[in-house]
Amino acid sequence: MATLLHRLGLASVRHRLLVTIAWLVALVAVGVGAGTLAGTTANTFSIPGQESTTALSLMEERFGEATAGATVQVVFQAPDGQKITDPANAAEVAETVAALGKLPGVVNASNPLDPQAPTVSQDQVAAYSSVTYPVQPSEVTDAEREAITAAVDQARAGGLTVEARGEALSNPADIGGISELLGVVVALIVLALTYGSLVAAGMNLLTAIAGVGIGAAGIVTLTGFMDLQSTTPILAVMLGLAVGIDYALFIVTRFRHELRRGLTVEASAAMAVGTAGAAVVTAGLTVVIALAGLSIVGIPFLSEMGVAAAGTIVIAVLVAITLVPAILGWIGKRALPRKLRDVPLTEATPEGRGFVKGWARLVTEQRWLSLIVAVALLGVIAIPFFSMKTTLAQRAAEGSTQAYAQEIMDARFGPGVSSPLLILVDGPNSAAHATEVQKQVAALPDVALALPATPNQAGSAALITIIPSSGPEDQKTVDLVHAIRDQVDDADGAQVYVTGSTAISIDVSQKLNDALPVYLALVVGLAFVLLVLVFRSLMVPVVGVLGFLLTIGAAFGATVAVFQWGWAADAVNAGSTGPILSLAPIIIVGILFGLAMDYQVFLVSRMHEAHAHGAAPKDAIVTGFRQAAPVVLAAATIMFAVFAAFVPEGNDTIKPIAFALAVGIAFDAFIVRMIAVPAALALLGRAAWWLPSWLRWLPELDVEGAALERKPPVIEPATGKEEPVPASA
Repeated sequence: MATLLHRLGLASVRHRLLVTIAWLVALVAVGVGAGTLAGTTANTFSIPGQESTTALSLMEERFGEATAGATVQVVFQAPDGQKITDPANAAEVAETVAALGKLPGVVNASNPLDPQAPTVSQDQVAAYSSVTYPVQPSEVTDAEREAITAAVDQARAGGLTVEARGEALSNPADIGGISELLGVVVALIVLALTYGSLVAAGMNLLTAIAGVGIGAAGIVTLTGFMDLQSTTPILAVMLGLAVGIDYALFIVTRFRHELRRGLTVEASAAMAVGTAGAAVVTAGLTVVIALAGLSIVGIPFLSEMGVAAAGTIVIAVLVAITLVPAILGWIGKRALPRKLRDVPLTEATPEGRGFVKGWARLVTEQRWLSLIVAVALLGVIAIPFFSMKTTLAQRAAEGSTQAYAQEIMDARFGPGVSSPLLILVDGPNSAAHATEVQKQVAALPDVALALPATPNQAGSAALITIIPSSGPEDQKTVDLVHAIRDQVDDADGAQVYVTGSTAISIDVSQKLNDALPVYLALVVGLAFVLLVLVFRSLMVPVVGVLGFLLTIGAAFGATVAVFQWGWAADAVNAGSTGPILSLAPIIIVGILFGLAMDYQVFLVSRMHEAHAHGAAPKDAIVTGFRQAAPVVLAAATIMFAVFAAFVPEGNDTIKPIAFALAVGIAFDAFIVRMIAVPAALALLGRAAWWLPSWLRWLPELDVEGAALERKPPVIEPATGKEEPVPASA
């Protein structure tokens, strides 16, 4: 692989104009595609084959599309000492409802004071109107959202408290806020400090942006042909930008190293791709496998997110091994600080000095203390993980109209009113059986109200609305759904289904929670196999996998403490606190696995190389650490900045994911890889590199291009023909 990549790097730098133009054409092409073919994204989650999803499809067939349309609940509350049914307040409500019914896109706005179907609280202080749209929540336009928000604001002028809630009010995930730009600026600063050259820093950032632009635009284009979740593009941008910057950093760092060894610009670029590029391809492949592996869970929307993000990683790798060397050919020695362009490497970096080498010696000498402190620290941070709860229910940000509306609904109507369960009785005998079902369900615990069954026009189905006494995130509601399914039987010619947004949330959450241990076992097993192949060792993979588990535990622990318990929630602008979004844990595991293995490969491969060249185990750790740690730390700092930038202004879906990835990267790079791993390897000594004889048939993966260093090719400027250097050289 190293030889092939060396040739690719050489071809890219020699044909840099063609390579640069090709990538620019690709960027323009997908940009045009995104602008002309883009469709809408979805904010709802469902799993084909689940009872709740099957019932939802049947409801659409039996009762029409209106059952699946987006709704907004506009909540009215009378001033203290008054009732919403007082003549003056009732007139205000009627006027507002009439205005709501005329808004763009609205097909109906119910009158909460209608004697035939009132929606008034028992104390007559509050009421709510259901505003219905004929489309899915994601298809409600910004103009329609602004119109209903303006109508609610105007309704408050009459003295009533008027608030609104509903999925139709939620904006899809946006990209390009101030905090995201700040993350890019931080990345540029770190790159400039690392390189000591603004030219190199700017080139690194621009190539990463080009790659993520192509990936994101490609995903946006796909929305015109298939339904993707609204979080998919922003997840791909967040991940693609982070790894794109890091992969280019590894290539450029090696290019600068080769320049200062005295190689020409072309030879340096080719060697950088052949050596660091091999590690980039291996690391990128690891992330791709982890993300594409989300498909094994059997959840379509999760598979789509994983494959889309994996596609962005593939583009980032291709950019790193083709466009980056091409641009390096343009800037040449300007990639180095001016004062180092003519300074040989050995003069500028005398052996045996530097903070990084001193840190490595400290950790390896105080290995027991270092390992215990690192493990204990991450173990304490991981404690909240054991109380993690998950849900698909979208929580409104504190202080928003959605949050105020929810408070009024919970206080005046009960926590179950805003998230009812729907029971579909389907079949020729549905009407008769639905009456029995309604009576049976009404007698179950935690049922506040079981409304009479509503048959469809054809008499082939009936719908029963159940109001739980508890909210959608309460375990009692989960138990109620299972109780209905376990205790209410089908009848001849009538099948009973439990559905509704709350039931769908419960089903999807259960599926995701069941899939997480399986997926975690898969990625841990993959990590072990990969590291055995890379390092031809059993103990190094064990150390790497245990370090990854520490990272995952600490990342989840910190996320639960902030987003579920509310610790320091205001400091990160968490918006709302409560159970973690169900899909977050499995996505976090997949991404952090890939990135943790990136750092393990880049760091330990240098130690492995030094040991293979005859260094004693402890000296090999120090040597490899000194060579790789500065680049890994710079890469982790950049990745932390990019992920953290999506927390303050991200939507409620992306915030906990971005936070977990940011802190997970910090824990993994600064504690696991900088302290725990070198300390553990120092404790193991020569046993760290031991491979049983019965496994020595395994192929050797040269992820650092050591073969190229042992026998570098000679590049003839005139023809570009490569010939190996004679052994005597």
